[in-house]
Amino acid sequence: MVIVEKSGALTTIQDMGRTGYERFGVSPAGPMDIRSFVLANLLVGNPKNTAAMEISIIGPTLRFTERGVIAITGCDIAPRRLGKPLEMYKTIVVEAGDVIQMGIAPSGCRAYLAIAGGFAVPKVMGSCATSVQNKIGGKDGRKLKNGDELQVGQPTVALSQLAGRALSKEKFGYDQPLTIRVIMGPQDNEFTAQGLDTFFNSIYTVSNDSNRMGYRLEGPVIEHKGDGNIISDGIVTGSVQVPTAGLPIIMLAERQTVGGYTKIATVISVDLPKIGQCRPGDTIRFQAISIDEAQKLYKNMQDDLKQKEITLSNGNCPKTYKIEVNGKQYLFTVTER
Repeated sequence: MVIVEKSGALTTIQDMGRTGYERFGVSPAGPMDIRSFVLANLLVGNPKNTAAMEISIIGPTLRFTERGVIAITGCDIAPRRLGKPLEMYKTIVVEAGDVIQMGIAPSGCRAYLAIAGGFAVPKVMGSCATSVQNKIGGKDGRKLKNGDELQVGQPTVALSQLAGRALSKEKFGYDQPLTIRVIMGPQDNEFTAQGLDTFFNSIYTVSNDSNRMGYRLEGPVIEHKGDGNIISDGIVTGSVQVPTAGLPIIMLAERQTVGGYTKIATVISVDLPKIGQCRPGDTIRFQAISIDEAQKLYKNMQDDLKQKEITLSNGNCPKTYKIEVNGKQYLFTVTER
């Protein structure tokens, strides 16, 4: 069992999302940075869709009542045990009674904690993902709070085989402005030439009025041909809505499923994790690419994740060991070839 002693700013249980219910108005939810989410699960030997913890900016304090193996990925959330820093992107063996404290991320927005066996929360409509907007999934359809108790599932890999697994750390202090690639449409014809030029040649700032449902952007107004209203139609994760006021909104994990504002473009799947790691005050700009380019980038991302999964499963990943000699501690890394 894992006991939440302090919940952090916004900590939820997520899997890869809820599918098949959008026609009923139920958003998919799931992780804002699906790449970091998957990497955390792969490190601890879980299937990619296993329920894990999404942590936003300010991390929780967790107490473990039994032995287990965890991994933390995503932005640097400064995990510590007994005041000593813990490595991210590396498996961590926890013992009964251990307390893991997490701090404040200096950059980036979201970290992910996976535990071998996953968090055993009930599935709602086939998914464990927390949708705060719909109040379903995870822990009673809400963010975690102090005192919550989370059961842990049965690991699929022996804990002894997980020790020492590691992946290269990823950087989340992106250079500003961050370039976000999009596919045009479906209503890009509803904007003037000047409006399209503004969209692609302006820098936008993530506003404080942003959350898992969508990111509102501040910056130059995008000009419509009309008033920005359409007959409501479907919205996908990454849709860039531009309401009548002319400022874009990027629709994200807990988005509504239909909407009545023009959508100028759609963020490609590969760049959605980058958006998920943005925080208020970060700046972005948009770049159009073709569907073929977007598909190639997506395939490359999936191939990379598959290769990491194979490497971890074969035990060929770098393993880090700590030894003590004459009272001094040394860390060394071994890579099998």
